[in-house]
Amino acid sequence: MIEGNVSADGVASSSYPFGAARVGESPERDDALVSAIVGAVEVTGAHAGSVFLLSGDHHSLLLAAACGTPPSLLGGWRRIPVNSRVPVAEAYRSGRMVHLTDAEETMRRFPQLSVAVPYPFGSASVPVRAGRRTFGTMAVLWTPGPDRTGLSRAQRRQLRSAADRLGTALAGLSARRLLGEWDERTAPLVVPLPSAPVIRVGLFDWNLDTGSFTADDELCVIFGIPPREFDGRAATLAARIEPADLPGFRSAARAAVEEGHVLAHCVSLRDGGGRLRTVELWGRVPEIPHDPRTASHLVGAVLDSGSGMAAVAALEQLTDGFFALSPDGRVTYANHSLESLLRVRLDELLGQRPWDVLPWLADPVYEDRYRAAVVSQQPVSFLVRRPPDEWLVFSLHPGGQGMTGWAAPVRQPLPDGAGPGTFVAEEGPPVSFSPPPTAPRLGSLYRVLQLGSALTEAVTAHEVFDAVADQLLPAFGGQKLAITVVEERRLHLLAQRGYSKRFLAGYEGTPLHARLPVTDALTSGAPLFVETREELLETYPGILVGHSNSWAFLPLIASNRPVGACMLAFDDVHRFPDEERGLLTALGGLIAQALERAKLYDAEYALARGLQNALLPHRLPTLPGLRVTGRYVPGTSGMDIGGDWYDVIPVGDEVALIVGDVEGHNVAAAAAMGQLRSAMRAFVTAGHRPGDVLASTNRLHMDLDPALLASCCYALLHPRSGVVRIVRAGHCPPLLRLPDGRTEILDVPGGPLIGVEAMPDYPESELRLAPGSILALYTDGLIERRGSDIGSGIRRLRTSLARMGGDRLEDLADGLLQDACRSHERMDDIALLLTEYAP
Repeated sequence: MIEGNVSADGVASSSYPFGAARVGESPERDDALVSAIVGAVEVTGAHAGSVFLLSGDHHSLLLAAACGTPPSLLGGWRRIPVNSRVPVAEAYRSGRMVHLTDAEETMRRFPQLSVAVPYPFGSASVPVRAGRRTFGTMAVLWTPGPDRTGLSRAQRRQLRSAADRLGTALAGLSARRLLGEWDERTAPLVVPLPSAPVIRVGLFDWNLDTGSFTADDELCVIFGIPPREFDGRAATLAARIEPADLPGFRSAARAAVEEGHVLAHCVSLRDGGGRLRTVELWGRVPEIPHDPRTASHLVGAVLDSGSGMAAVAALEQLTDGFFALSPDGRVTYANHSLESLLRVRLDELLGQRPWDVLPWLADPVYEDRYRAAVVSQQPVSFLVRRPPDEWLVFSLHPGGQGMTGWAAPVRQPLPDGAGPGTFVAEEGPPVSFSPPPTAPRLGSLYRVLQLGSALTEAVTAHEVFDAVADQLLPAFGGQKLAITVVEERRLHLLAQRGYSKRFLAGYEGTPLHARLPVTDALTSGAPLFVETREELLETYPGILVGHSNSWAFLPLIASNRPVGACMLAFDDVHRFPDEERGLLTALGGLIAQALERAKLYDAEYALARGLQNALLPHRLPTLPGLRVTGRYVPGTSGMDIGGDWYDVIPVGDEVALIVGDVEGHNVAAAAAMGQLRSAMRAFVTAGHRPGDVLASTNRLHMDLDPALLASCCYALLHPRSGVVRIVRAGHCPPLLRLPDGRTEILDVPGGPLIGVEAMPDYPESELRLAPGSILALYTDGLIERRGSDIGSGIRRLRTSLARMGGDRLEDLADGLLQDACRSHERMDDIALLLTEYAP
């Protein structure tokens, strides 16, 4: 047994036992994260858990801690936009748990996620909050059982409690200004799952009160340190800890010592031969405070992951290749048969990720099989092609501390259609090797699906920009985004986020032949990625760079012509790995197609909107004895135009009041509305009776071979007598508010819609208005609501008119429109005409 003493600095810094803190590290916050995620995995029986915290700009949820799943596997899921359609973001936005019992429920509720992650797993995501503040989300994954019921009610309650405890802890840290902000520079905590029963060899004991450190001879031999040369310093062994394990280890050590329970936290250390060995840690607190005989200790043991030397010897006798992988995909054991099978020396393979050593194993299809095993925690077997044309079967069997697997040659002819990654029966299971930590393949696929879905819903060019900004900035960690469009061989700014208007003003109207990164990318058709300010200034001397340090310039090309450019900028230096470059290039194609479609829509919209504005009355006439006001409100979806109209036409001693509605919300509807309005105005000014006006308008519409139908309500009012004659063509009944506030539905008889019958009859109804009465003509867009019938809508409008009718006529019109204008799902446009009889 070798003994020594840790230096005074080492004892004083026991809160950070080994090494310097990582960027953005907060000891108390990290302790809370480790305790919470380990507790959540334990109470739910999950095989993986994670905590996501809100970024400083509130646009993203960033991975803060992972248990059972290495961050390298999470790839593109380390940053999730808050508005994403994934369970983690949904739980954050809704404030409720999202419990998905199995893959079938995940497919039903989150179909895009299922396409990107097509593996059998159940999940639960719960918000981490305290009071009214939500800090982020906690999530756990498990392998669905035969009953597919997911977590029990008690487990869901315990998961919520774990998230609430974490939220309370984070709120306390925030109040003491110790929480800090989580950003991309803050490495996530890695917390391995508790280990399975194994043999423990090579022990050490670190007394945290006195600083003494003891290690047995076997431990020294394992790590290549002659026992007599061991200096008795914990830092000597700590230097061998894998960097990715350090943050989680610091927090785990503190939690073990302060909370006084066996944590069984595992870290990876390199032995004297450079191989990774797993070390299990326990914390022990004194039974009697300040009693030197029961001091605080941190105890560790090296785990022998086999069943002893006999098992290892047996594996060495087999002709098939056997191996073990750590949770982050590094080879911790391989027999000599694997060496000859893969044609690689064991000393090159051990401690490394296989794809780093053997490029032919870096095929994305193998990556997908590996992820399938990790996410589902079920064995997988598949074919692997070893160059030039030899086939192997790989089989992976996942466990809490990584995977075991085997590989063997294919000894029978391949079936038709078989290829790399093809699943095979139990005779040859699935292994795929873990992908590089910089390859966010599944997250990348989801980004494409998510942006594609958002762009499908975008109609106008500005909606396209909003969709791109909402997805790209949080997905890639950018701070600035601008999209320009090409008009007459010059660039014009469409919209921007994060830039100052003054900075971008200098580039407005830039010709395409200018020597700038954005124009070079656009004219060459190839995206330009600039990772440093120096690189940009070297290529483009004297260019204005602002406060950014890295840029991506994406050409937007559709139908083989440039439609614009997208500029993504980063405040800090940002590296663009190959997959990220490929992903941004692919997204540029989606954006270009959406922008081209939106520009065509905008052009059609401008034409239709101009047509409609020209056809609607710009001002209403001033009439003695009457007060009149009108409103037109376009729909919230589609082209923002429609076929609704109103009109007020003085005719001798009378006044014609008209409201109509042509079906549709496009140029055709606006054009038909213009024809009908002009026809009715002509027939009204010719002195035709109300019923004849509608009949004549109908005949003219039928002669023009109408593709669209229309409804109309026409009232001819004599201001001196107050007599009004009303005729309807399939239109909503007018409302009349009496001077005493009572409001009636004027359910007068009417005829068919305009454009249905060649010779319809439109009966007239006559009534006399009392002074102070208000007559309301309107279209159905004012009364329609999802899940409600027309009759209920008319009665609602009658109640509103009775309640608000004492206001000024202008205020009354605005008040009646208020509820309809609040709805974001109102498809139809609205026309409203109010007439107050005030002789």
